[in-house]
Amino acid sequence: MTDLLRYESELLRAGFHAIAGTDEAGRGPLAGPVVAAAVILYPGQMLSGVNDSKKLTERQRERLFPLIMAEARAVAIGICDHGEIDKLNILRASLEAMRRAVTSLTVAADFILIDGTFSLTLELPQQTIIKGDSLSLSIAAASIIAKVTRDRLMVEYDALYPGYGFAAHKGYPSAAHRAAIARLGPCPIHRKSFRGVKEFVGSEV
Repeated sequence: MTDLLRYESELLRAGFHAIAGTDEAGRGPLAGPVVAAAVILYPGQMLSGVNDSKKLTERQRERLFPLIMAEARAVAIGICDHGEIDKLNILRASLEAMRRAVTSLTVAADFILIDGTFSLTLELPQQTIIKGDSLSLSIAAASIIAKVTRDRLMVEYDALYPGYGFAAHKGYPSAAHRAAIARLGPCPIHRKSFRGVKEFVGSEV
Protein backbone atom coordinates (compact mmCIF):
# COMPACT_ATOMS: atom_id res chain seq x y z
CA MET A 1 0.00 0.00 0.00
CA THR A 2 1.34 3.44 -0.93
CA ASP A 3 2.40 5.65 1.96
CA LEU A 4 0.69 8.86 0.88
CA LEU A 5 2.56 10.86 3.52
CA ARG A 6 6.06 9.70 2.55
CA TYR A 7 7.05 12.92 0.81
CA GLU A 8 5.44 15.15 3.43
CA SER A 9 7.06 13.18 6.28
CA GLU A 10 10.52 13.42 4.71
CA LEU A 11 10.14 17.17 4.30
CA LEU A 12 8.90 17.63 7.86
CA ARG A 13 11.99 15.79 9.10
CA ALA A 14 14.09 18.10 6.92
CA GLY A 15 12.65 21.10 8.77
CA PHE A 16 9.86 22.32 6.52
CA HIS A 17 6.59 23.24 8.24
CA ALA A 18 4.11 24.31 5.55
CA ILE A 19 4.25 21.87 2.65
CA ALA A 20 1.81 22.69 -0.14
CA GLY A 21 0.67 20.03 -2.59
CA THR A 22 -0.64 21.40 -5.87
CA ASP A 23 -2.41 19.91 -8.89
CA GLU A 24 -4.64 21.05 -11.72
CA ALA A 25 -7.75 19.86 -13.53
CA GLY A 26 -8.79 20.65 -17.06
CA ARG A 27 -5.79 20.41 -19.36
CA GLY A 28 -7.60 18.20 -21.87
CA PRO A 29 -11.00 19.86 -22.41
CA LEU A 30 -11.92 21.94 -25.42
CA ALA A 31 -13.75 24.51 -23.31
CA GLY A 32 -13.61 26.23 -19.96
CA PRO A 33 -10.79 27.10 -17.59
CA VAL A 34 -7.92 25.14 -16.17
CA VAL A 35 -8.33 25.05 -12.38
CA ALA A 36 -5.59 24.39 -9.86
CA ALA A 37 -5.65 23.93 -6.12
CA ALA A 38 -3.01 24.02 -3.41
CA VAL A 39 -3.45 22.26 -0.07
CA ILE A 40 -1.37 22.40 3.11
CA LEU A 41 -2.07 19.66 5.65
CA TYR A 42 -1.20 19.62 9.33
CA PRO A 43 1.90 17.53 10.18
CA GLY A 44 1.00 13.84 10.03
CA GLN A 45 -2.62 14.58 9.13
CA MET A 46 -4.53 11.82 7.36
CA LEU A 47 -7.71 12.37 5.39
CA SER A 48 -9.62 9.13 5.08
CA GLY A 49 -10.65 8.30 1.52
CA VAL A 50 -8.52 10.95 -0.15
CA ASN A 51 -6.75 9.66 -3.27
CA ASP A 52 -6.04 10.69 -6.84
CA SER A 53 -9.26 12.37 -8.01
CA LYS A 54 -9.24 10.30 -11.21
CA LYS A 55 -9.57 7.13 -9.13
CA LEU A 56 -12.66 8.42 -7.32
CA THR A 57 -16.27 8.67 -8.42
CA GLU A 58 -17.97 12.03 -8.70
CA ARG A 59 -19.97 11.22 -5.56
CA GLN A 60 -16.79 10.37 -3.64
CA ARG A 61 -15.11 13.59 -4.75
CA GLU A 62 -18.16 15.64 -3.75
CA ARG A 63 -18.15 13.98 -0.31
CA LEU A 64 -14.44 14.62 0.21
CA PHE A 65 -14.45 18.23 -0.99
CA PRO A 66 -16.02 19.76 2.16
CA LEU A 67 -13.91 17.48 4.37
CA ILE A 68 -10.69 18.78 2.82
CA MET A 69 -11.92 22.39 2.90
CA ALA A 70 -12.82 22.10 6.58
CA GLU A 71 -9.93 20.05 7.92
CA ALA A 72 -6.84 20.99 5.90
CA ARG A 73 -4.58 23.67 7.33
CA ALA A 74 -4.98 25.81 4.21
CA VAL A 75 -6.64 25.47 0.79
CA ALA A 76 -6.54 27.85 -2.18
CA ILE A 77 -7.66 27.79 -5.81
CA GLY A 78 -6.09 29.32 -8.91
CA ILE A 79 -7.79 29.63 -12.29
CA CYS A 80 -6.69 30.46 -15.83
CA ASP A 81 -9.63 30.98 -18.13
CA HIS A 82 -10.05 30.00 -21.78
CA GLY A 83 -8.66 33.31 -23.01
CA GLU A 84 -5.49 32.94 -20.98
CA ILE A 85 -5.13 29.35 -22.20
CA ASP A 86 -5.31 30.53 -25.82
CA LYS A 87 -2.78 33.28 -25.09
CA LEU A 88 -0.27 31.30 -23.00
CA ASN A 89 -0.83 27.69 -24.20
CA ILE A 90 -2.28 25.02 -21.94
CA LEU A 91 0.97 23.99 -20.24
CA ARG A 92 1.92 27.53 -19.25
CA ALA A 93 -1.66 28.26 -18.20
CA SER A 94 -1.72 25.14 -16.01
CA LEU A 95 1.51 26.15 -14.30
CA GLU A 96 0.24 29.71 -13.85
CA ALA A 97 -2.98 28.41 -12.27
CA MET A 98 -0.92 26.34 -9.83
CA ARG A 99 1.29 29.36 -9.07
CA ARG A 100 -1.82 31.44 -8.35
CA ALA A 101 -3.18 28.75 -6.05
CA VAL A 102 0.06 28.52 -4.04
CA THR A 103 0.40 32.29 -3.71
CA SER A 104 -3.24 32.58 -2.57
CA LEU A 105 -2.80 30.27 0.43
CA THR A 106 -3.59 31.93 3.77
CA VAL A 107 -0.63 30.03 5.25
CA ALA A 108 2.61 30.81 3.45
CA ALA A 109 4.05 27.63 1.97
CA ASP A 110 7.74 26.89 2.61
CA PHE A 111 7.89 23.93 0.20
CA ILE A 112 5.81 22.91 -2.82
CA LEU A 113 5.03 19.39 -4.04
CA ILE A 114 3.89 19.58 -7.66
CA ASP A 115 2.08 16.95 -9.68
CA GLY A 116 3.91 16.41 -12.96
CA THR A 117 7.35 17.26 -14.29
CA PHE A 118 7.38 21.07 -14.45
CA SER A 119 8.33 23.41 -11.61
CA LEU A 120 6.66 26.74 -10.82
CA THR A 121 8.12 30.23 -11.23
CA LEU A 122 8.25 30.82 -7.48
CA GLU A 123 11.23 31.48 -5.23
CA LEU A 124 10.35 28.50 -3.05
CA PRO A 125 11.94 25.06 -2.76
CA GLN A 126 9.84 22.59 -4.70
CA GLN A 127 9.72 19.04 -5.98
CA THR A 128 7.90 17.68 -9.02
CA ILE A 129 6.42 14.19 -8.71
CA ILE A 130 5.22 12.17 -11.69
CA LYS A 131 1.79 10.78 -10.78
CA GLY A 132 2.05 12.79 -7.60
CA ASP A 133 -1.72 12.67 -7.11
CA SER A 134 -1.29 8.94 -6.41
CA LEU A 135 1.81 9.32 -4.23
CA SER A 136 1.29 12.41 -2.06
CA LEU A 137 -1.72 13.06 0.17
CA SER A 138 -1.50 16.84 -0.15
CA ILE A 139 -1.34 16.61 -3.96
CA ALA A 140 -4.23 14.12 -3.96
CA ALA A 141 -6.29 16.51 -1.84
CA ALA A 142 -5.46 19.34 -4.24
CA SER A 143 -6.51 17.18 -7.19
CA ILE A 144 -9.95 16.67 -5.63
CA ILE A 145 -10.43 20.37 -4.87
CA ALA A 146 -9.37 21.34 -8.40
CA LYS A 147 -11.54 18.71 -10.09
CA VAL A 148 -14.71 19.43 -8.09
CA THR A 149 -14.29 23.19 -8.48
CA ARG A 150 -13.87 22.89 -12.24
CA ASP A 151 -16.77 20.45 -12.64
CA ARG A 152 -19.06 22.84 -10.76
CA LEU A 153 -17.99 25.72 -12.99
CA MET A 154 -18.77 23.68 -16.09
CA VAL A 155 -22.26 22.90 -14.77
CA GLU A 156 -22.79 26.66 -14.40
CA TYR A 157 -21.54 27.20 -17.95
CA ASP A 158 -24.01 24.59 -19.18
CA ALA A 159 -26.83 26.88 -18.08
CA LEU A 160 -25.20 29.88 -19.77
CA TYR A 161 -24.41 28.08 -23.01
CA PRO A 162 -27.03 25.36 -23.54
CA GLY A 163 -26.73 22.86 -26.32
CA TYR A 164 -23.13 21.81 -25.79
CA GLY A 165 -23.70 19.40 -22.90
CA PHE A 166 -21.10 20.92 -20.58
CA ALA A 167 -22.81 19.50 -17.47
CA ALA A 168 -22.30 15.98 -18.81
CA HIS A 169 -18.82 16.02 -20.38
CA LYS A 170 -17.36 19.07 -18.56
CA GLY A 171 -15.87 20.34 -21.80
CA TYR A 172 -13.86 17.23 -22.64
CA PRO A 173 -13.77 16.18 -26.32
CA SER A 174 -16.54 13.59 -26.29
CA ALA A 175 -18.29 12.66 -29.51
CA ALA A 176 -21.38 14.58 -28.40
CA HIS A 177 -19.32 17.68 -27.62
CA ARG A 178 -17.52 17.55 -30.97
CA ALA A 179 -20.85 17.17 -32.75
CA ALA A 180 -22.27 20.18 -30.87
CA ILE A 181 -19.30 22.35 -31.90
CA ALA A 182 -19.75 21.30 -35.52
CA ARG A 183 -23.48 22.07 -35.30
CA LEU A 184 -23.43 25.30 -33.28
CA GLY A 185 -19.91 26.60 -33.70
CA PRO A 186 -17.75 27.51 -30.68
CA CYS A 187 -19.25 29.41 -27.76
CA PRO A 188 -17.43 32.14 -25.79
CA ILE A 189 -15.69 29.69 -23.40
CA HIS A 190 -14.28 27.39 -26.07
CA ARG A 191 -10.49 27.27 -26.37
CA LYS A 192 -10.07 28.66 -29.86
CA SER A 193 -6.45 27.50 -30.18
CA PHE A 194 -7.39 23.83 -29.66
CA ARG A 195 -7.82 21.32 -32.46
CA GLY A 196 -11.49 20.46 -32.61
CA VAL A 197 -12.42 24.10 -32.00
CA LYS A 198 -10.15 26.28 -34.14
CA GLU A 199 -11.46 24.64 -37.32
CA PHE A 200 -14.89 26.10 -36.51
CA VAL A 201 -13.90 29.58 -35.36
CA GLY A 202 -15.96 32.01 -37.41
CA SER A 203 -18.89 29.62 -37.66
CA GLU A 204 -20.50 30.70 -34.39
CA VAL A 205 -24.28 30.89 -34.57
